[in-house]
Amino acid sequence: MRVKVTLACTETGDRNYITTKNKRTHPERLELRKYSPRLRRYTLHRETK
Repeated sequence: MRVKVTLACTETGDRNYITTKNKRTHPERLELRKYSPRLRRYTLHRETK
């Protein structure tokens, strides 16, 4: 049930991270504050399709 998801920066649109999530327990889109190498600071990253 775990699937790979890609996290994209909300400010630059760069897809910086790949992680896994359980679709059964968390059907909504994942949002995490992660480091953006281009901006050199922590930004909000959202799950993409």
